[in-house]
Amino acid sequence: MVNKILTTTEGTHRGAFGSQEWGLMLFAGITWGASFLFIAEGLVAFEPGLIATLRIFFGALTLTFLPKARAPVPREALRPIIALGFFWMAFPFVLFAIAEQKITSALAGMLNGAVPIFAVIIATIMLAKTPSRTQIVGLGIGTIGLVLMGLPSLGSASSAFGVLLVLIALASYGLSINIAAPLQQQYGALPVLWRSQLAALVMSLPLGGYALTKSSFAMTPLLAMIALGVGGTALAFVAMTTLIGRVGGSRASVTIYITPPVALLLGWMVRNDSVAPIAIAGSGVAILAAWVVSREKVTG
Repeated sequence: MVNKILTTTEGTHRGAFGSQEWGLMLFAGITWGASFLFIAEGLVAFEPGLIATLRIFFGALTLTFLPKARAPVPREALRPIIALGFFWMAFPFVLFAIAEQKITSALAGMLNGAVPIFAVIIATIMLAKTPSRTQIVGLGIGTIGLVLMGLPSLGSASSAFGVLLVLIALASYGLSINIAAPLQQQYGALPVLWRSQLAALVMSLPLGGYALTKSSFAMTPLLAMIALGVGGTALAFVAMTTLIGRVGGSRASVTIYITPPVALLLGWMVRNDSVAPIAIAGSGVAILAAWVVSREKVTG
């Protein structure tokens, strides 16, 4: 499966989500929901390129201390692993940091609920297999939630640009989730993620170095980057990649439906972000979509 870069596969667990799947999903979803707050805190002192580089650095450093991460993988696996590092980390991390200069962390987190839409569409193309009825229903519900979350930003050109950047990043996430499935099943989450993060770090260093010259230093933003790297870039990615191998990319992508309410709540509590009632309703609709897909039992 790894002789081509852009391949995907079905999950090994085809039943409805059990306690392990729900545990992995909730941990990754809640941790990523908090990540948008950490990004917003980082922007107080750091430029977007430096934020992306620092979170990858602290994430890769965390995984380096886990012996299983250094388990060998064959040379032919390196190309898709490097591609994963670009599409899942180096590229979208920068886009998210830039976008949060235009929109609130709460809105960025809520829009993140669109990942399953892109993941299912890309999986359909890569597997040449029509989504199940349950997935289509969940996708439809999630689309409604996305529209409701994005409506308040349409009145501002600056906000609309931020939303566009987030959507591009989410499409990159959708592709990455599918690429990760066969890699995790063959080599495990830790060896794949450690190498992909090292590759992403190399890719981001030039932009991060330039951004460093434009940034200032403050302790709180640095602590936010450490938390973002250890939690949102190392541990949450391990949980998500493990889940992807178990249930497949499109089903695992509903994890992202957990992030909007967490991002919304933290943005409101910590940063006093203004959140429109219609966006709150959209967040609830997104959670409903996650529940619908989690109940699916895959056959065939």
